[in-house]
Amino acid sequence: MRLTALLLLAAAASPLAAPIVARAAEVQIAVENPVVELTITETVMSEPDTAIVGAGVTVRAPSASAALRQNAAQMTKVIDKLKALGIRREDIQTSNFNLNAQYQYRNDGQQPTFLGYDASNSVNVTLRDMTKIGETLDALVGAGANNVYGPNFSLSKDEPARVAGRKSAFERAGAQAREYAAMAGYSGVRLLEVSETYNAYSPPPMPMAITVTARRESTPIEPGQVGTAVTLTAKYEMTR
Repeated sequence: MRLTALLLLAAAASPLAAPIVARAAEVQIAVENPVVELTITETVMSEPDTAIVGAGVTVRAPSASAALRQNAAQMTKVIDKLKALGIRREDIQTSNFNLNAQYQYRNDGQQPTFLGYDASNSVNVTLRDMTKIGETLDALVGAGANNVYGPNFSLSKDEPARVAGRKSAFERAGAQAREYAAMAGYSGVRLLEVSETYNAYSPPPMPMAITVTARRESTPIEPGQVGTAVTLTAKYEMTR
């Protein structure tokens, strides 16, 4: 059995040099023994350092222009509150804007009743202090936000977690390949190919209902942990 790989060789030409054409060279790797292919996933759990929350305003008014004006006034207060809390402008991003006519439909064949225009405006907010999330959510609602989503936690720098996951996955792949080789009567393995994918995940953001009261405690938020998953696919030839 033979595994064939294509290696693309490219060279850059200077303005004074003759053009160099890139050529594809075929490299053949001879494989005389059985090959085992393994896919290993390792997940490294870490404490998050970033959270994204969504906050917005929905209003209803008799006319489209009135709905826009009311929404703009209320949403401006929400954004001003975010800035007053020390959140940087680049960490505030509009995520959704809608203006729709609303009707109440009837089952008796009569014409639907016009209810007004709904105007909605939402922003995604990146928070970097995990101890201030509940306080921020309460402040947003106090400023007029009536739609709140999140938080969605993540790592701003996940390279250390990826390195740890990669190392563990590679060691597991090699150990399993040697185990298969031993069961098949071979003494070892030779690495032929390895590829990697990774994925960072956390629980998805969910809509939240928050009521601000006179109590001093802010809305409780627990960051928990987020996972960084590294998946390696490796091929080994069994050796004598």
